Amino acid sequence: MNSVVAQAETKVWNFDNDKVDTITKDFTSDVGEWRVIVDDMAPSKPHVLAQLAKNSGSTFNLALVNNTRKKDVDLSVQIKSIAGDEDQGGGLVWRAKDANNYYIARYNPLENNYRVYKVVNGKRTQLQSADIKYKKGWHTLRVTMVDNHIECYYDGKKYPEVKDSTFPEVGKIGLWTKADAQTYFDNLMLNGE
Repeated sequence: MNSVVAQAETKVWNFDNDKVDTITKDFTSDVGEWRVIVDDMAPSKPHVLAQLAKNSGSTFNLALVNNTRKKDVDLSVQIKSIAGDEDQGGGLVWRAKDANNYYIARYNPLENNYRVYKVVNGKRTQLQSADIKYKKGWHTLRVTMVDNHIECYYDGKKYPEVKDSTFPEVGKIGLWTKADAQTYFDNLMLNGE
């Protein structure tokens, strides 16, 4: 079991002070249509960060957070699946070297699962999977990684857990969806060092 990240810096992005219809200044994205929108049902009203692109296939819609080079992390985000015929849901990215090399923990309501992957040179490889019972609405995803030990939580319950050393160095954090998954994100929180 991972211990709490010692003497960690805490940062929260709730998007409520960000300009609507733009990607928040703290994020960078080359793929997807990421923008701040108004959602009256947001956990922290009034704004969320939305991924609205309707891509297809193995397109990974990725938004990395600038100036977040961390190794050991405790990440969480509130997430709501909005639409998608091919894919739905999304997840958290950490230890990202760039847009083609990172860890991802994502849930997919269409498949009723929560999975951990590594993406190496743009190729995604599954590390662990767990079945979940999806209900509409907002959910909380959380990931901790200390050294090579990854733990993933969905609405407070631990699901996938795995050890992997592919990315042992610091990296950026971010948010992720696949293909046509349209998803809202709120209250991204990082504890890390």
